[in-house]
Amino acid sequence: MNSASSNLTNNATAASGAVSPTAGTPATPVAAAGSPAATPVASLNTTASTAVAAPAATASPTFSPLYQQIKALITQSLQSGEWKPGELIPSEVELAGRFKVSQGTVRKAIDELAAENLVMRRQGKGTFVSTHHEARAHFRFLRLVPDEGVPHYPESKFIEVKRVRAPADVARLMDLKSGDAVIFIKRVQYFDGVPTIVEELWLPGLIFKGLTAERLVEYKGPMYGLFETEFGTRMIRASEQIRAVCADAGAAQLLNIDLGTPLLSSERVSFTYGDKPVELRRGLYLTSRHHYQNELS
Repeated sequence: MNSASSNLTNNATAASGAVSPTAGTPATPVAAAGSPAATPVASLNTTASTAVAAPAATASPTFSPLYQQIKALITQSLQSGEWKPGELIPSEVELAGRFKVSQGTVRKAIDELAAENLVMRRQGKGTFVSTHHEARAHFRFLRLVPDEGVPHYPESKFIEVKRVRAPADVARLMDLKSGDAVIFIKRVQYFDGVPTIVEELWLPGLIFKGLTAERLVEYKGPMYGLFETEFGTRMIRASEQIRAVCADAGAAQLLNIDLGTPLLSSERVSFTYGDKPVELRRGLYLTSRHHYQNELS
């Protein structure tokens, strides 16, 4: 079993990215005769190009289902801030009219956005932009669950908050240049007064300019709620790696445990719209009273 580094750096390996939900719009497929989707908006009317390399070789055109193109356009509106977190977005009928497609096409696009937690449907009220201030969102990225009792959010004690130059490994994972400014945060999180998590976070200095220890202590909601409200940055998805380690002297002191106690070590890169990495988080988790839970679908 590996030994946990005091700065958690040696417990990390590179996190992988994924395809951006706002990828470029491919060619519009041909709608069935008589379908309301037969006249999509001009922005969907792109013709797939054919690359000329040699007289005998041409690239095959790539097509995307119409609902995927509508999904991309709605995502662009979310990214641009046309509809803010927590706000009601236009109805399916209104969006169908806006994009000149069928209501069914819009519904399928919104189904996928809801599955990705970008929007949330509320029966009888409509579809809203998801926000980290929702109670259910608090546990989307927090996966440590008590063995007994109801899951609840931990209290935080901030050990260190400072502006530093990004180390090479941090810069690589966050798509920054080595030496770029980042905000470094170190904290201990407590469940029912028991220290359970030690975390180190790195945030892009340009995006989170003005984030201070005082502001973090003042804010009583989830940290991602603060990022969303005051810095206009919403976490959309995360890539995470977990391994087992033994507590080193630094972790043992902060968690009030014996040297060598088994811990879970995690490294997570969180992304916002456009698949842009905006947070690197490395944590050590004490699992004597908690377990890591993830639902697979």
